[in-house]
Amino acid sequence: MQQIFNFIFKNSNRILFLLLLGISLTLTIQSHSFHRSKIISSANFLSGGVYEKVNNINEYLNLKTQNDALAVENAKLKSLLFNKKDTTAIKKLDSLKGVKPSDIVVSKVIHNSYNSHENYLTLNSGELEGVKPDMGVINDLGIIGIVDNTSPRYSTVVSILNIKSQINAKIKKSNHFGSLIWDGKSTGFVQLIDVPRLASIRKGDTIVTGGQSVIFPENIGIGTIANIYTDNKTHYYIINVKLFNDMTNLGHVYIIKSKDREELINLEKKEKNE
Repeated sequence: MQQIFNFIFKNSNRILFLLLLGISLTLTIQSHSFHRSKIISSANFLSGGVYEKVNNINEYLNLKTQNDALAVENAKLKSLLFNKKDTTAIKKLDSLKGVKPSDIVVSKVIHNSYNSHENYLTLNSGELEGVKPDMGVINDLGIIGIVDNTSPRYSTVVSILNIKSQINAKIKKSNHFGSLIWDGKSTGFVQLIDVPRLASIRKGDTIVTGGQSVIFPENIGIGTIANIYTDNKTHYYIINVKLFNDMTNLGHVYIIKSKDREELINLEKKEKNE
């Protein structure tokens, strides 16, 4: 306590000056609206800056929660989109194959290989969530691959960047079909083969899933035509397709369940046996 009194006595002149300065500033601010508005504006600027920094930190810490919520919402929207009936289109025989999903499992890529000829992904969803082999995997931009093996909590996926991958696809504007493969060269391109020469195609046309299987619904995005070649042996087109997806940078994905998948597979097996 004695030290406090000694400090006050030693600095009495400075303390008195600061006290009188504070009183004069207070009186000036209260009696002049211009000065008062400037002080309030400065205080708001400082406090607003602090609040903004705190909010940015909170948003950063909550990114995972927000991303998970967005993924669930996207899954709901996709479910509505896939199950929406096209009232203007004529019903085709392809619709009898039952490729529309009855459910979508939101999952996340926890491992992704893309630097070998046979690339796979690992997802944090498995049998406990109803995931089975041969289910299609997509994200907001397009197809990712096909489920290969499952365990209770995880599943592995054959990436479209796998030389053993072969997926039915088509040119969106002309409905000419082909097989989507990967030549093992670039992570940004896949190839659509067995496209007939009579197909009217050009650079920039969109390539989508064909819907001629029980794995993917029709018209899921794949990419755009980058180059067109002719196979000298088969005389069919070979189309280089630039992927919509960056397959080296994947996050949340959606696993598609087809409600009629098992029934259709059993029916096809029955027909083959007969």
